Amino acid sequence: MAILGESGSGKSTLLHIIYGLLHLEQGTLAWKGIKLLGPTHNLIPGEPFIKMVTQEYNVMHFTTVAENIATHLSRMHLEKDEQRVEQLLKVVDMVAYKATLVKNLSGGQKQRVALAKALANEPELLLLDEPFNSIDAFRKNKLRRNLFSYLKEQGIACITATHDSDEALSFSDSLLMLNEGQVASFGPTEQVYNSISSVYEAGFFGEVNVLPAGTLSSEKLVLLPHQLKYSEEITTLSVVVMRSYFKGNHYLIQAKLDDLEIYFNHSSKLKKGHRMFLEYH
Repeated sequence: MAILGESGSGKSTLLHIIYGLLHLEQGTLAWKGIKLLGPTHNLIPGEPFIKMVTQEYNVMHFTTVAENIATHLSRMHLEKDEQRVEQLLKVVDMVAYKATLVKNLSGGQKQRVALAKALANEPELLLLDEPFNSIDAFRKNKLRRNLFSYLKEQGIACITATHDSDEALSFSDSLLMLNEGQVASFGPTEQVYNSISSVYEAGFFGEVNVLPAGTLSSEKLVLLPHQLKYSEEITTLSVVVMRSYFKGNHYLIQAKLDDLEIYFNHSSKLKKGHRMFLEYH
């Protein structure tokens, strides 16, 4: 499950409550029918079957990458432990740094070590609090594919808090959208995405179009750029192009509909001042 929300919406707080670092003031929290009691009842905060990875590097700087990952292994079966470490080094793409002291790694590399370390003693639930922020885009994409595929294969549940809508859409089975500590939307990822109804929800996925009631329907519509396209027929959406933004395989067009700013995708760059018709699809 992915949790989407702006800063201060409660994503990290929710993960800390689940893990047992913060007390739950109201309601109950349970895992497989067993009530979790939280920090007021546990001498050492945190549930043993849950691991959490945050933006802070939970690593030992003066030991090697392999030694970090093996920290919580029993060391009673050294060959088995070695195989486990090798497996996790591949998951986080750190095989080449096996014998490197962690203090000599970059911030993104340390974060990958922290991820592997959290998985060493396979948890039932992994909590991720925006752990990919310090990792460059190329590494991030590969790491996310490797990590989430591994979690699926091993049957490890995962809740990840993120600002990244692409990550949420690509890898989560369900999506929780938080707004000021309240549930804005929750359900299967595709269902949540296809039922966006507010500017707040739509804002995570791109520029937002708000069409007043009477423009296209009797109700106000909240639309994303891909939901509007060029029409060869005359429609009620007659816009004037203001600017074209290159997006690689398409252009994002900024236009004016009377006093409204409208954004839509188009296959080519459009000249400023060009008037055209749009349709909703």
